[in-house]
Amino acid sequence: MNAIWLTMFILGILTFGIRLSFIVILDRWQAPPIIQRSLRFVPIAVLSAIIVPELVMPGGILNISPTNLRLLTGIVAMLVAWKTKNIVWTIVAGMGVLLVLQYFF
Repeated sequence: MNAIWLTMFILGILTFGIRLSFIVILDRWQAPPIIQRSLRFVPIAVLSAIIVPELVMPGGILNISPTNLRLLTGIVAMLVAWKTKNIVWTIVAGMGVLLVLQYFF
């Protein structure tokens, strides 16, 4: 039992150290402009890597047909996000469309 707590404590310290190192390093180091511009796209890339497989592969099987309710909902949410540029409206529209589609189909 003590080995588990020791492992958790060591991993916690290591995780904290890794995160703190980036704060300390980036506080003293100014990244070149090309890196700063590139880092703006990291959140988009990460969210796309998480969301797209869930939209096109529900249940682990590729499904790009009109019967894929998640894909249809994702398209509606993307359109709402593009038009409104508001995350709350995007979430509300996406969840609302998904609930309606699931209710009727």
